[in-house]
Amino acid sequence: MSASPDPRPVPARRGPGPIAWLLPPVAVALVTGVWAGLVRLGWQLPSPGAGSVGAHGPLLASGFFGALIGVERAAALASGGAGGSRWRHGWALLAPLGASVGSLGLAFGMPVAPATGLLVGAAVLFTGASLVVLARQRTLFNAVMALGACSWVAGNLVLALPGGTVPAAAPFWVGLLALTIAGERLELMRVRRPPRSAVLALGALALALGASLGVGAFAAELGARLTGGALVALAAWMLAFDVARRTIRVPGLTRFTALALLLGHVWLGVAGAIGLVAGALYAGPTYDAALHAAFLGFAFSMVLGHAPIVLPALTGVRLRFRLRAYVPLALLHGSLALRVLGDATGSAWARAWGGVGNALALAAFIATTALAIERKPHRPT
Repeated sequence: MSASPDPRPVPARRGPGPIAWLLPPVAVALVTGVWAGLVRLGWQLPSPGAGSVGAHGPLLASGFFGALIGVERAAALASGGAGGSRWRHGWALLAPLGASVGSLGLAFGMPVAPATGLLVGAAVLFTGASLVVLARQRTLFNAVMALGACSWVAGNLVLALPGGTVPAAAPFWVGLLALTIAGERLELMRVRRPPRSAVLALGALALALGASLGVGAFAAELGARLTGGALVALAAWMLAFDVARRTIRVPGLTRFTALALLLGHVWLGVAGAIGLVAGALYAGPTYDAALHAAFLGFAFSMVLGHAPIVLPALTGVRLRFRLRAYVPLALLHGSLALRVLGDATGSAWARAWGGVGNALALAAFIATTALAIERKPHRPT
């Protein structure tokens, strides 16, 4: 993904197309998951669904993040990519749909077996789409992203197996996000011809992360520490080599995107450091800090940074960048810092209000995005 260096609207397609209709269930999964998260924090709110509190993790990890990545991958394949019929790979559309429907099913009373079966099927289809992309273009960055897809399959399988739990599946979901984003950042580096040593180092880190996740399936404590170390190293690699270090000097949307990316890399390092020091986590404040550093600080910061670029391409709307886009970004990172501080100090107040700030960041993101939509000028009759 790249960013426009000025505040002019990002070019968009003429119409939304079928891909855009995959976004509403993704948005519903996001809102439901965030609402359920507030209930989990102890706020006296009506539960959005019978199983929504327990489905908080799958709603965000698979129903939102996994499905959103799946929408992008489906758009690349369904558009014809390297040629051929426009809908030759239309089956890839079922991956994000299955991820959102499966996670929402867990939240709203669908039996666990079919709901988790949908999640596994979605991840398998997404992996198939990733392998098609890799076959078209055999590059390291596509291989890294395909490895991330395999991590999603593993995480959803862990959840679907008898006795499967969210804490056991969560490291694999983090693997999906870390490997996908690292692969995307490597893809952008091609323009500047990165040092061969840096490219090889990323390949080694991706393999190390995948191997550590595999170790964790059999030796949780060792695997958690190895995974934490791999995440710290991956975050350090992205902070050292990401083009965002240069593009942050360019004003407008480019600077905004770069800042969101760099802040996200820092939070990935925080999540990895917690895992490296604390080992396997299953509940409690430290678990809360590690998971939200990865999913909110790292992954959702990437969403905020790329939304002005991706949404026009997927929906056909035109967005104009405005400085108010920094409001949800500041809310996200400030409230997450408060939440993690509460986890570290045992302050239930800081943790709870940090969670509220996280939700407000989402609301501000929706509002600023809606305000950025360019309306067609009225044509006199």
